Amino acid sequence: MASEVVTRFAPSPTGFLHIGGARTALFNWLYARHNEGKALLRIEDTDKKRSTQEAIDAILEGLDWLGLDYDEEPVFQSQRADRHAEVAHTLLEAGHAYKCFATPEELEAMRAEQRANKQPMRYDGRWRDRDPSEAPEGASYTIRLKTPLEGETTIVDEVQGKVSVANAEIDDYIILRADGSPTYMLAVVVDDHDMGVTHVIRGDDHLNNAFRQLPIYRAMDAVEGGWPDPVYAHIPLIHGADGAKLSKRHGSLGVEAYRDEMGIVSDALFNYLLRLGWGHGDREEITRAEAVELFDLSGVGKSPSRFDLKKLESLNGYYIRESDDQTLVEQVLPRLADGADASLLLEAMPVLKPRAKNLNELAETAQFLFKTRPLEMSDKAAKLLDEEGRARLALVSAALAKEKVWTIETLEATTKALAEAQGLGLGKLAQPMRAALTGTTTSPGIFDVLVLLGRDEALARLDAESA
Repeated sequence: MASEVVTRFAPSPTGFLHIGGARTALFNWLYARHNEGKALLRIEDTDKKRSTQEAIDAILEGLDWLGLDYDEEPVFQSQRADRHAEVAHTLLEAGHAYKCFATPEELEAMRAEQRANKQPMRYDGRWRDRDPSEAPEGASYTIRLKTPLEGETTIVDEVQGKVSVANAEIDDYIILRADGSPTYMLAVVVDDHDMGVTHVIRGDDHLNNAFRQLPIYRAMDAVEGGWPDPVYAHIPLIHGADGAKLSKRHGSLGVEAYRDEMGIVSDALFNYLLRLGWGHGDREEITRAEAVELFDLSGVGKSPSRFDLKKLESLNGYYIRESDDQTLVEQVLPRLADGADASLLLEAMPVLKPRAKNLNELAETAQFLFKTRPLEMSDKAAKLLDEEGRARLALVSAALAKEKVWTIETLEATTKALAEAQGLGLGKLAQPMRAALTGTTTSPGIFDVLVLLGRDEALARLDAESA
């Protein structure tokens, strides 16, 4: 029977969860869920100078907001240094690694000579076959892996296909520093093995790392057994709409910026990231349950995907329209001034949400409900309330004040009848009405606005601005 699929997402907490990392997390999570396996999380916090608790919290919060749950508690790489060192010494004792006593000055001289001769910058193996007794007594040393010198290493990548690298291109790199701390290459392999990771799904900027990491797996498998190669899937990076590598100007922001500053809802970002480099026919809107059912690595494209903010906003509008009204109220209420009435917002939501592309727009459109008189007017709204506009408001207010049944149908019929009697198009009445009722020139349908405000408040606002 095939072993259980285990994936991992392994962010470095030197910054927030950016959009590329979020997509990698999503693909790992979906592959595990699709195969009824395990999705694990590892925080690679070994860079103590740059790793922050704030970034760790933001990553965890961002993953939770996206709906990505994990099957075990997060592993913190910094807490596993002793285990990493243990493996380095196992490799050393078995002859798969060696002590390198080269000083920083010697290594810099080596690199300077390689630069001068226009040679590749690689460690030249000067201590690979030397006896450690040749080193000065008490000299510090690093531990380097003995990588294969001949032949080539081939990976059959689930996304990139068959990729080969000549072993001569990979130098004997350091796995344990002189201070006893492990390097990234060693720590990743040991952690993936110990966590039981079967599938390493990550950005294709890590493809070269796979060729450096595989020799550790193979050396440890030769020593202990039970260190099989993982299945690799290296996903193309995300580019901006202009084809350049994604940067902040394209929208490479932290997930929290999409949520807080841009008003994107979780389902929309989940769906958008899913479709950013993975496809299933022409389907655009795919639910979470469908994504778990359909996702497979065969659907991941080989070319970089392009981040399109307009497409995300369009998808976001779709999910806002599809959202439960109460859920939207809970998301919009914090974006409104204190004292906003949740029950009134809930009543208004069916009218408000069809027009909104994001939660900020939704909050902005809802503000008229909670304004106090006299309303603050936008410049455009104020222009509509000139002498002629105020005179028309007075006519409207007088006509509507006679209405005892305050419904969309009765208010619309009365206003249309008034417009016809005055020889005006409905817009000539509706525009100053909208300005007086909302303080702006954009709002839901004017008769929806009248009903949502209620008879007393609506008439009071009309009277406050009429001639």
